[in-house]
Amino acid sequence: MTAATFAGPWSAPRLLLAGKGLIDPTPLWDDDGQAYLLHAWAKSRAGFNNVLTLQRMKPDASGMLDDAGRIVIDANQLPGYKTLEGPKFYKRDGYYYVFAPAGGVEYGWQSVFRSRSIGGPYEVRIVLAQGSSPVNGPHQGAWVQTPQGEDWFFHFQDKRAYGRVVHLQPIQWREGWPVIGEDVAGSGTGQPVASYRKPVAGYAAASPATSDEFDGAALGLQWQWNANWRPEWYALDGGRLRLFGQPRAGNLWDVPSLLLQKLPAESFTVTTKLDVSGMADGGDAGLVMYGLDYAWLGARRVDGKTRLALVSCHKADAKCRENEEAGVALASPQIWLRMQVRAGGATRFSYSYDDRAYTPLGGPFTAAMGRWVGAQMGLFSASSGGASAGHIDIDHFRVTPE
Repeated sequence: MTAATFAGPWSAPRLLLAGKGLIDPTPLWDDDGQAYLLHAWAKSRAGFNNVLTLQRMKPDASGMLDDAGRIVIDANQLPGYKTLEGPKFYKRDGYYYVFAPAGGVEYGWQSVFRSRSIGGPYEVRIVLAQGSSPVNGPHQGAWVQTPQGEDWFFHFQDKRAYGRVVHLQPIQWREGWPVIGEDVAGSGTGQPVASYRKPVAGYAAASPATSDEFDGAALGLQWQWNANWRPEWYALDGGRLRLFGQPRAGNLWDVPSLLLQKLPAESFTVTTKLDVSGMADGGDAGLVMYGLDYAWLGARRVDGKTRLALVSCHKADAKCRENEEAGVALASPQIWLRMQVRAGGATRFSYSYDDRAYTPLGGPFTAAMGRWVGAQMGLFSASSGGASAGHIDIDHFRVTPE
């Protein structure tokens, strides 16, 4: 896509390079105006991986100049290397540099390849690894430079249920190689820093939004629907959120109308107040910890009676069935639900009728990552009757740190 300004308007997408299993493209415009595209391969689709392929590209990125690319970095020839992917392509002081992670998302490291010729051969060095730090990975990053000329490295750490957490590392250059993070042993391989000065001083720390009183004209930016959303799923009115019961045929994995947000920290507590008097028969609604394994605490209405239930679903169940682990009669249509999350995703659910005394329901649940993403927490209203039916009203969703 192209645009005259970053704000757009942007052109329609155009296909640059087609192929089964092509992933992680990174372009480079050389000093002579020629352009190149480097990419990795997904073994699940291409049948192979651990190599990087280079092709010439038209300078305006409108198409390729080569009929086929050629492998310029083959990590199968490097001892211990597997799953080389996510390359970033740069040029500095006459060297071509490829920053690329290897070894897998959770257990790998960050390598840098360099060559005086864009086609290689490339030398290689591991420039960032976990070392004695608690930051596993570290994975898929990018070298950035501030207007003041300082070099930094963004990368992520996979924390399973907590998602992929972004880190920022300092870069120093030594004999033409980047040293990322803290080089404890003086070997040229850094490890992630626990803390460090900011690239630009003078700005207060800030965190993304989590809690929502639902008193605005729109949902807060922390919320994301489970799939493409429709306006008739919800309404905001007078400081409350109304969720209309959306149809579902099975478990929640295929329900698009889950209102979710990411986990904000390792340990925290969520409290929400629900009014379930508007639920219809066949309805389920409540507070959910959602991933490939999920659990929710909320109301179930069957044959005109509403009960409070703790329900779970696990990816290990081949039939993907929900299991009601515990349930009690609902004494009031207005109820507070609480979810306490501790390190490792350990989650406990409880409920209250006065927001003071909370009663645990069911046993502990361990939050699990989703497909390529961390777990999410949030609210839902669903109907097993095959059509949209009933609603719940949510007064607030409050997240407090522990």
